[in-house]
Amino acid sequence: MEAERLAVFASGGFFLAGLLFGVWKYLAIARSPDAQAPVYVDIAHRAALLYAFACLVVERFAQLSTLSASLEQAAVVAQVAFFALGLGTYVVHGLLRDTDNQFAKPHRLGRATLPPALIVVFMVALVVAEVGGFAVLFWGAITA
Repeated sequence: MEAERLAVFASGGFFLAGLLFGVWKYLAIARSPDAQAPVYVDIAHRAALLYAFACLVVERFAQLSTLSASLEQAAVVAQVAFFALGLGTYVVHGLLRDTDNQFAKPHRLGRATLPPALIVVFMVALVVAEVGGFAVLFWGAITA
């Protein structure tokens, strides 16, 4: 699948997820005595909607880029994959209701704790994939 189509379909998937997470958020608010959704349910809702629009920006830069199709596709896949992985962590914490800050130590995942190095490695990979992926497309558009 070409990079542009992948970004557009990812946008649609994130937007649909954001709408469904909005229903989840509303149901949580309606059932809560203090009319509050769990922190990560709220974050998942907002992040999915933002990722949907971010994917449209990614699509536009992939379209403008004149780099090789395989490089553009790798850049889009890297960004979309880490958008999805980040969103997945919000959903898991929203379902488990195990934390209101996934970076607070000790790092909680349900009843388990995660090693701090795992969080650091994931965040470094996320930064490289998201920033690096966009930088590639941006460069491809600038040099077109």
